[in-house]
Amino acid sequence: MRMILLCMMMLLLSIGLTPAIAQPPNVLFIAADDLRCDLGCYGHPVVKTPHLDRLAARGTQFNRAYCAQALCNPSRSSLLTGRRPDTLQQYDLAKHFRDQIPDVVTLPQHFKRHGYFTQSIGKIFHNWQTKIQGDPDSWSVPAVMHFNSHRRDVAEVDGELPPNLVTTLRCECRDVPDNAYFDGRITELAMQAIQERAKSKTPFFLAVGFWKPHLPFNAPKKYWDLYDRDQITGPVCPEWPEDTPRIAWHNSQELLGKSKPVTLTPSDQQQLRHGYLAAISYMDAQVGRLLEELDRQNLTDSTLVVFWSDHGFQLGDHTLWCKTSNFELDARVPLIIAPPQGSQVHRTDAIVELLDLYPTVTDLCGLPAAVGPEGVSLRRLIDGSQDAVKAAALTQHPRPAYYGNAMKAMGHSIRTPRFRYTQWLSSEDDSLIGAELYDHDIDPAESVNRVDHPEYASELAKLKQTLSGLTAGSMAASKTTAKVKP
Repeated sequence: MRMILLCMMMLLLSIGLTPAIAQPPNVLFIAADDLRCDLGCYGHPVVKTPHLDRLAARGTQFNRAYCAQALCNPSRSSLLTGRRPDTLQQYDLAKHFRDQIPDVVTLPQHFKRHGYFTQSIGKIFHNWQTKIQGDPDSWSVPAVMHFNSHRRDVAEVDGELPPNLVTTLRCECRDVPDNAYFDGRITELAMQAIQERAKSKTPFFLAVGFWKPHLPFNAPKKYWDLYDRDQITGPVCPEWPEDTPRIAWHNSQELLGKSKPVTLTPSDQQQLRHGYLAAISYMDAQVGRLLEELDRQNLTDSTLVVFWSDHGFQLGDHTLWCKTSNFELDARVPLIIAPPQGSQVHRTDAIVELLDLYPTVTDLCGLPAAVGPEGVSLRRLIDGSQDAVKAAALTQHPRPAYYGNAMKAMGHSIRTPRFRYTQWLSSEDDSLIGAELYDHDIDPAESVNRVDHPEYASELAKLKQTLSGLTAGSMAASKTTAKVKP
């Protein structure tokens, strides 16, 4: 009998539990939208994110985590199915991942199949255009506040609406409470869900998806007031990188429009950066409310908390706004994993991918490994037994960025500890259109393309081989052009 008890204790410890927690850990799975890594939750000298800082202090902060594609739908589908965009044949906003693999088992669906109560509040899967709204098969109860347009996130208050105190497009600064906008109301619903789950003995997987800091930048006024606009710095590299091919460029149409692009004045640009920071702090405050509710319900010590963003964002860097590029600021994302009992390693510079979350979360919760996910478990980085799990992260994006019915090229980009290498191939004949090489040891802003510099010849050969290995078998798939609704 003593031997049986000892074996049970060893098993519990091996999956991150203590004997005091006799069931698998709960999971609080928190998503942000368009949060770039250097301006979110990593102790940046300008941005104010005290609640994410608190979470990072008790978990593992991944300093070099990367998305599969810098666009909501493909990035989220990749993370939640554990498949790369080339596997899903999904590079746009309209195609649903089940169009390609109808019976794929998503991360929350895997938890549901293994006895968890799964629930989604806010934006977790893509929120717009797809025929299937979110993914009903993933949840024990219907998702809420998950399928809508960001443009419909307008202030709702009792009585007269306070005036907008800013003038730049897609910005709004009104003296309203947090719950006037989507994210405040999402937080209220999530707190109620936490209270309800605290009464149950069934472990839960609660996914909470915040819509910020995505455009419009409309955080309540108190979050704008946290920042002095004159102290907000502009991009390190505001110009187009030296010798970089124009295939890497896009028209920033999400902000500027497509048919008659808006021209931004320096004042407009600063107001947009101010609004972005305010939106980050607003989102951070909602994360704080969730963590406090876990504390109140005595669930912190039995809940695995995961925080991630679907991709990064450009704020005039490289002449670009928003996302849809393969540059570092689009590809790199914040990622924090905080096990119930904390972790031995609080910071890691290991290269990881959002693709790795599927096997990692199932591993940390002691669930059987799913068949199909292409990532690797990050558990050994979290427990400190390894300092690296992969050589490179892969990010990709088509051209045009929103390609309609005719994709012309696909850019595959890898990030190693030192380099970013990108190659653009024609969708018609796989011919090379352009290539990029950035040396992050001397140029973290990616301001000079060194692909033709002879001193990098040996490194370039190795990078090409690494990229070829990651994309083997997927080049033909990347030529498929999914139709996108206008």
